[in-house]
Amino acid sequence: MQDKDMQERGTQDEKIQGTEEENAGLLLLRKGQKGIMHALFSRLGLFALLLILQVFVLFSVFHWFENILPHLLGGTLLFTILMVLKLLNSGLDSTAKNTWLVVIMAFPVFGILLYLYTQSEIGHRAVKARVEHLIKQTKEAIPQCEETLQKLKEREPGAAALVKYVNRSSCHPVFENTQVTYFPLGEAKWEEMLRQLEQAKEFIFMEYFIVDEGLMWGKVLDILSRKAQEGLDVRVMYDGTCEFANLPHDYPKRLRKLGIKCKMFSPLVPLLSTHYNYRDHRKILVIDGHTAFNGGVNLADEYINHIERFGHWKDTAVMLKGEAARSFTLMFLQMWNIDEKEVKFDGFLDRAVPAADKTQGFVLPFGDCPLDEDKVGERVYMDILNRASDYVHIMTPYLILDGEMEAALKFAAERGVDVKLILPGIPDKKIPYALAKMHYASLLHSGVKIYEYTPGFVHAKVFVRDDKEAVVGTINLDYRSLYHHFECATWMYETPCIDGIEQDFEETCRKCREVTPETIWQGYKRLRWIGYLMKVVAPLL
Repeated sequence: MQDKDMQERGTQDEKIQGTEEENAGLLLLRKGQKGIMHALFSRLGLFALLLILQVFVLFSVFHWFENILPHLLGGTLLFTILMVLKLLNSGLDSTAKNTWLVVIMAFPVFGILLYLYTQSEIGHRAVKARVEHLIKQTKEAIPQCEETLQKLKEREPGAAALVKYVNRSSCHPVFENTQVTYFPLGEAKWEEMLRQLEQAKEFIFMEYFIVDEGLMWGKVLDILSRKAQEGLDVRVMYDGTCEFANLPHDYPKRLRKLGIKCKMFSPLVPLLSTHYNYRDHRKILVIDGHTAFNGGVNLADEYINHIERFGHWKDTAVMLKGEAARSFTLMFLQMWNIDEKEVKFDGFLDRAVPAADKTQGFVLPFGDCPLDEDKVGERVYMDILNRASDYVHIMTPYLILDGEMEAALKFAAERGVDVKLILPGIPDKKIPYALAKMHYASLLHSGVKIYEYTPGFVHAKVFVRDDKEAVVGTINLDYRSLYHHFECATWMYETPCIDGIEQDFEETCRKCREVTPETIWQGYKRLRWIGYLMKVVAPLL
């Protein structure tokens, strides 16, 4: 498959010497590497390592310090009580507190060490300070048009209040004069993306969680290379996990030889810092400051169904043309400049943006940073649920909820709102799938309707409510997205594409099986026990 893809790149093979074969053995190797890397670099992997060490140390203590064992146990108990009191008075959400209470009470010595390690600022203190500085520096980079905000307030005060909340964490103004196009599949987004890239005249900024060699990335890279040779400022940034799962470690150097500025965000370093836990999960493409793409679609062939992974891949995206695209330019530059000695924003944000044709409604692109105290993505979702009067329809690949989010979903359904969730019918990961099902019974009891996409895997992240408000972006309903990742999304109010988003939801729903209390574990009975066990440590995943 990949040989055919490489041939379609033409002379691109001569420029980048990468892997030219992809047989079944290589695919298995990559999957194995990805699983190993996830285990090594996740909090759960660290927990498992510390658990093994604790068992070893405890046996050693019993053997070597038999005479003073009562004193050791007494000291451990006192230390554990103090840590529990500290934990109960911390600012963590209730679900995370429950997890840490179980871990510390069950494994007092290394559970406490793990908690202190993950809650420390080891390794990300400098990054946090840098991000705070960049956000402060650009707080007024794109001024909010007060007339636009006032118009929104007259239409719906609650929506205007949400805009004010979102804007407090960074520079996220709400815009008019922006045309939004919705893509119900990754294939449609890719085709339009290629057309827009060909029209670029000044700069191209790309920030993606996953980049993988194949047909999709090969076609894009061919255009990027040509545009760089024409003198455009072309920049590509991808998350450091790609180094282990998809791309060779020197890939940025290879792209720089083509004239493309390239960098990895946070290359992985095992156990040396807590910073590795914060991944760049954003998907952003900006062209000349007036056109931007956002959504769930990464740059890999499964996202356009050129190859099959977990059945048919259902994903979504949006294209913005007009003033709101400037916000994605700012978000990209904030991330790009985290490790730059000389910070440059001018020259990109002050360019005139051509007026888009036939625009209606309001558009708010926003980002979510794991290093501040604002859970912007979760708050936006909860606000939509709390203001809904008719329906809230949701597509998400994962459902690993904290207590607040689950309560918001249930409360909306209990007061008569039609709350529907579409999740994958074929899971990509068994543990998250089991954890999602652990929420089903409670949600169904409150009246939430749950559907599973029978053709395959849903990777879309979509909220739409009452035919007038929607969010499309990168934010999943799980701890990774809501707490630990850099994320972004596009909030819309009364834009014409919202009808298309709701229509896509209904069409997708017709391809799903409805979940009932009797069918929650149908075909996956063994996963129930995994779900029971893993729910205890869900915030660590």
